Amino acid sequence: MGINSERDIEANLQIGPTDKGMVRLFVEGGGAEIPMDFEPDEAREIAEELMAAAKAAESIKR
Repeated sequence: MGINSERDIEANLQIGPTDKGMVRLFVEGGGAEIPMDFEPDEAREIAEELMAAAKAAESIKR
């Protein structure tokens, strides 16, 4: 499965700080729970990548 493979799976995404000073992305769906913890600097890099991907997606003609 790649970035362009569509799937009909519902999932919930929660994002927030942990009590240990990390940023957690918590994905829940299909019976799985996936907590992913990142240092604040890593979380900023991920946020920049999300913004760049959103900008690129806007430029794609549909």
